[in-house]
This record gives sequence, C-alpha cells and structure tokens, in this order.
Amino acid sequence: MRVRVRVTEEEQLAADFESHRPYLHAIAFRVLGSHADADDAVQEAWLRLHRTGGGSIADLRGWLTTVTSRICLDVLRRRGTRGEEPLELSVGMLSPDAGSRTSPEDEALLASSVGIALYVVMDALTPAERVSFVLHDVFEIPFDAIAAILGRSTPAAKMLATRARARIRLGTPATTTGAAERQVIDAFLAAAGRGDIAGLLAVLAPEAELRASGPQGPFVVRGAEQIARNARLGARPGALVHPAVVDGHAGLLVMVDGQPVTVIAFSIANGAITAIRALTDPGRLAQIVPSWVA
Repeated sequence: MRVRVRVTEEEQLAADFESHRPYLHAIAFRVLGSHADADDAVQEAWLRLHRTGGGSIADLRGWLTTVTSRICLDVLRRRGTRGEEPLELSVGMLSPDAGSRTSPEDEALLASSVGIALYVVMDALTPAERVSFVLHDVFEIPFDAIAAILGRSTPAAKMLATRARARIRLGTPATTTGAAERQVIDAFLAAAGRGDIAGLLAVLAPEAELRASGPQGPFVVRGAEQIARNARLGARPGALVHPAVVDGHAGLLVMVDGQPVTVIAFSIANGAITAIRALTDPGRLAQIVPSWVA
C-alpha cells in the first residue's frame, strides 16, 4: 500500500531554494570573500523569498541571483563605510611548532582556509566594480541583468567590469579602505627591495614572527632582526607584486615571469607588522591562485 505524502507550497518553496543554495553561496562568497558573510547573505535571500512567496516569480534562479547580489552589494557598501575587511582566519598557514610536520587535518584546513580565501586585488575594487566583475567574468551573467541589479545602464555595467579587470591587472587601489595597512606593507616592500635592514626594522614589531611553508616544509623565523635579514635575502629582481586579500588580511601575491612564487599575509597593529605568513610551495600556489590573475 502506497502512502502519498502531500507537500505544501511552503515546503516546495524551501526545497526549490535549497536546490539553488550552493550556487547562491558561490556568488556571495566570491563577492564578499568570507564564508560567514556569504552564509548570512544567502540566509537573508531565503527570508526575502519566504516573505515574498514563489507564486509570482517566473524565474526563481534569476530572482535569487538578483536578490543575493543586491544583498552582497549592500554588505560591501556598509563594509566600506565602516572601513572594515572580512576576517575569516580559523587556522594559521602553518602548524604552531616550527619543526613539526603538518597533520593531514592541518593540511586540509590550510588548503581550505588559504586556497578559497585568496582573492587577488578584490579589495581594490569598488562595490559596483566587484559585483559586476564577479557576476560577468565568473558566472557569465549578461550585462543587462547586472545593470538591473546595480541600477545602472548596460553600458555602465560593462564599463564597471572593464575597470575592474584593469585594476586587477595593474593592482591599482580604487578606495582608501585599508590605506594605513597598505602604507606599512609598501614601506616593508620598498625596504626589502633596497636591502634596507633599518627600514625593515622601522615597520616590524620587535617580537614579529614569520611563518612560511615551502617545498621543504614549514619553518618559523622569530624577531624583527631575523625577519629583516631574511627579507633582504629573499628580495627577487623582476618580481611583480599584486595587492591581495588572504584570509581577510592585507596581503600580496608575488609573480615572476607570469608565475606565482609567493603569497603573503600580514598582521598589522599600531602601524607595525606583528606577523607574516608566507606560502612559497609551487604546487600549492598553482592550485590556489585564480587563473585570471596571470
């Protein structure tokens, strides 16, 4: 004997939404750079759908794309007003002990935390540029739909994406968000390029710590003087440096001959660098750096 289960309209709407959740989370995460913020944006999209009901929506995927993108746009604008950046760093790039081998669990967390969170130069884009770029270049959403999301004309939406691509290629900041941190990092890079140990010590906290992971495994350098000497020796001629957001921290992607050679994340407090995390393993870099960077 078969028992027929009757599905209510609300249950069907929830099921339809769940079928789109991974797609919506992917959009929100690529725009916002934070899983927590993406979860919040997707949940807000569900609440709005629940309040609206699905009866009058002809294209649910398109409707949800529009709503989620607008929620993300509002988040970016509020974030810019407060001068905040997302922070989603649940684990360090390296295990706490310099000489220890990383466990499989640490490796998995590292791949997830660093690999997903690296969005090169995305913090250099305005909210509208960021949304236009991600929706079109990553998700292939047409510009007329993006224009409707942004409340702009189609040519304006195209121009926003074009400007975003140019900023990403050139690493040109569009806003002053994180300007103080970037000034400290710029000073660090300039001093490292000159081999200026005094200049490096001026921007490094005395107890600063460098944690790095390369082909030979993880290592730790402690103290400003030791880091300054390593930074001088590690300066590479012909390197192209892109601003980056790594786990929500101000960071850098270093390219040589079109190939990623180093990803660096900085922790900065009171105008001084307190911690540096660096990844130089070519195999891992090839996996985590988006293909459109080069």
